[in-house]
Amino acid sequence: MVVTARIIAATALLGLVSACAPTLGPPPPRTSPPPPGDARFSAEDFAWSKVPGRNALMGRLAFRQGSVAYTCAGSTVVLTPETPWSRRRMGVLYKSDVRSALPADEVRARTPQAPPGDSGPFIKRATCDPADRFSFGSLPDGAWYVVTIAKPPSGAAGGNVALMRRVTTRGGRVTSFEL
Repeated sequence: MVVTARIIAATALLGLVSACAPTLGPPPPRTSPPPPGDARFSAEDFAWSKVPGRNALMGRLAFRQGSVAYTCAGSTVVLTPETPWSRRRMGVLYKSDVRSALPADEVRARTPQAPPGDSGPFIKRATCDPADRFSFGSLPDGAWYVVTIAKPPSGAAGGNVALMRRVTTRGGRVTSFEL
């Protein structure tokens, strides 16, 4: 009888724990890599990003070069939906479609080689606060590129650095990350 009571209690506990398990929903949209040389801009590829969602991104700049802590205070932070076109563009500009920290002048100099197109209507913007934090809300499930310029403190050596990171949203969650 004691064994039966323990089995019933364990089953009930397992049921309660599984009821609290988060459901993440379907994975974020991820298209296959574009074929070489074909990364044409298509507004249709961006359509998913216009649907309001329940996700949020909370970011913080934590970039350092040696002992110098950089800041993004007052800078614009850009959020670009991932599409074959934007993935290719990040690869050209930032030499990666996942994460990068490069001199801002180098990134700007590569702009003519990046695939042309106007993603402006699909981009979201935030301003980095004095504590080097920023956020985006009401986002649908998906993959995004976060981009900003990090600046050395006044009087410190070093130039501006363009930072890029791929992040994903899904399941109605707040995703915290650092650049």
